[in-house]
Amino acid sequence: MTYDYLIVGSGLFGATFAYKAKEAGKTCLVIDKRSHLGGNVYCSPYPVASTTGQAEHIIHVHTYGAHIFHTSNKEVWEFVNSFVPFNRYTNSPVANYKGELYNLPFNMNTFAQLWGVRTPAEAQAKIAEQRAEAVAALNGREPSNLEEQALCLVGKDIFLKLIKEYTEKQWGRDCKDLPAFIIRRLPVRWVFDNNYFNDLYQGIPIGGYNVLIEKLLDGIDTRTDCDFFAHREELTGMAEKVVYTGPVDEYFDYRLGRLDWRTVSFKTRVEDTPNYQGNAVVNYTSHDVPYTRVIEHKHFEMFGQSVYDCPKTVVSEEYSTEYKPGMEQFYPVNDDRNNSLADQYRALAGQEKNVIFGGRLAEYKYYDMAPVIEKVLSLFAS
Repeated sequence: MTYDYLIVGSGLFGATFAYKAKEAGKTCLVIDKRSHLGGNVYCSPYPVASTTGQAEHIIHVHTYGAHIFHTSNKEVWEFVNSFVPFNRYTNSPVANYKGELYNLPFNMNTFAQLWGVRTPAEAQAKIAEQRAEAVAALNGREPSNLEEQALCLVGKDIFLKLIKEYTEKQWGRDCKDLPAFIIRRLPVRWVFDNNYFNDLYQGIPIGGYNVLIEKLLDGIDTRTDCDFFAHREELTGMAEKVVYTGPVDEYFDYRLGRLDWRTVSFKTRVEDTPNYQGNAVVNYTSHDVPYTRVIEHKHFEMFGQSVYDCPKTVVSEEYSTEYKPGMEQFYPVNDDRNNSLADQYRALAGQEKNVIFGGRLAEYKYYDMAPVIEKVLSLFAS
């Protein structure tokens, strides 16, 4: 059979593209080298018997890390909700620095916890004082690295407790060795508001992201455990056009060199308690612990008493490390070398006939989920 599109990768870009193409009367084959569909939004279901005698609970474990959907684009929000209703989850992470707990993002709760201040004016004065010290230390020059940039934005107390060691764990480099542009701005709120996102809409699909992917791909031919590069000639011969969402350097057989990535690994376990940490996301911001954060998955979908109706919980420790071939690529390393190399690969991609490159791997760009969907919708609107 010949298809209009061969779609390499079943994450949000590939699945949304397939849905819109089918809607336009096109035929698609979606392939994925993993044993499941959904890319990094895939959730592993973990059933737990109920304490109330009701039907068992299902904890949807975010297999590849926490995915919280948020957007201010009403069209995108209505699009995803047309497949599955989203719940009211609000992302309000907590930072743990050597046992001290702080609310994120930086807001009046954080400042009260740090300094005992009670008013925005007191907090502004404290940060202004520390910023002035950092700016004076530069003797008129611009910040040359992430540490100097962060100190000039929020001062030493926030930097030392909530940024420095956490960032170093994330990137595997000293803050003095990271470029300043990574952290050109840090959101600071002079209100008591722990909602991490400013977007109008946010939540988690009820029943997990697998429901969204299944609905997007309903009626579309799919193959899992299918490696595009192992059967490239055969697969490309089955379609008029290719939609490629894998790593852009791999598509071109690394002819210009390999792009650098950071990757993430997870240690997931079941805890015999209904409520392990009281929050979905707790960041560990010191080097005292090797992981960057702990995710307690049930809090994405269970609220209030329902947390205790489910007698067990699933937690994942998240570890950031340097990417090596064979690992999963998570975050692009946007330094000068990689940005230049990515531009060269993008130029090659622009010369490919009948191939559409899309998504974070193919574009070497960090994407939240909503902008990925927005981009696909724009392709079909033009």
